[in-house]
Amino acid sequence: MKLMSQKWLAPLKFNPAPTLLSSDNKAIEYFTKRDLLDEIVQPIDYVWRLPEVQKVFRKQQPDGSWKHTGKETVSYPKYHYSLVETWKTYRLLVEQYSVNKNHEGARKAAEFLFSCQTNQGDIRGMLANQYATYYTGAILALLIKAGYENDSRVEKGFDWLLSIRQDDGGWTIPILTHTYDKATFYNLTSKYAEPLEPDRTKPFSHNWTDMVLRAFAVHPKYRRCKEALKAADLLKSSFFQPDAYSSYQDSSYWVRFRFWWPNLVTALDSLSLMSYSKDDLSIKKALNWLVENQLPNGLWNLTYAEGAKENAKVTSEKLWLTLTVARIFKRFYQ
Repeated sequence: MKLMSQKWLAPLKFNPAPTLLSSDNKAIEYFTKRDLLDEIVQPIDYVWRLPEVQKVFRKQQPDGSWKHTGKETVSYPKYHYSLVETWKTYRLLVEQYSVNKNHEGARKAAEFLFSCQTNQGDIRGMLANQYATYYTGAILALLIKAGYENDSRVEKGFDWLLSIRQDDGGWTIPILTHTYDKATFYNLTSKYAEPLEPDRTKPFSHNWTDMVLRAFAVHPKYRRCKEALKAADLLKSSFFQPDAYSSYQDSSYWVRFRFWWPNLVTALDSLSLMSYSKDDLSIKKALNWLVENQLPNGLWNLTYAEGAKENAKVTSEKLWLTLTVARIFKRFYQ
């Protein structure tokens, strides 16, 4: 059976491919065949024509954004909620369904995101007018995956990210390197205020370094630059440790895999693209944790906290998580 001939399966206790293939999720089935089993599949627009993808694009606004429908409390900038909603939606389209600039709707979404870039190079608007290093990196990563790796606006974004590192070589969120009361913090992150420069003497955050590093990891040139490799070394040295800052500080966040927040899988995903070896001690420790915590059906849980609930949405997200983990093992072992 071809499934069992795959070298990347060797370290795993269970083969995830049968569960993925029998999930009744056409996109999961497609990418399992293409990325894990090396089978010939239909062109990618087969996935883009799936009902769930078309449903998302039907809600796209004329300017390429997606509309936020919840309560709004942030006053600056006016496009804040559109930017947040577009980031969330574009992330799923690119990361799950491999949508790229050959799709008209994806091009419009990319242009909306680029319209939020400042002359300095950062994507501004997620934290009012404050620097959002982490979202700039994460959004650039999506744009690169979508085919914009040679775009001058992406280059400008990298220049800015390289210019705003901490002295130790990693990144944090500049506003977090300062101390203020709750009311001041709210005003700085919800209304107009001049962006605060980072206190570069403060330590890097492994959480926000993870999100920035995603852009470097998916870029064919920048993934091997010395600054990216220095930050990657810092990131892997922090596995299973608490963060230096209070936001998402607890070490348990390393194994909470929901949404886009940094965790063991997002970190390994980047490191697996950056020429790191499975024999690196930090990486081996992380891979071993995944091996030991794989479920008998071949999947991984979204969280390993007690009392986690299971429903249709969680089950679907576990499939996508498992596909990502399997891709990581294939890069490291094959």
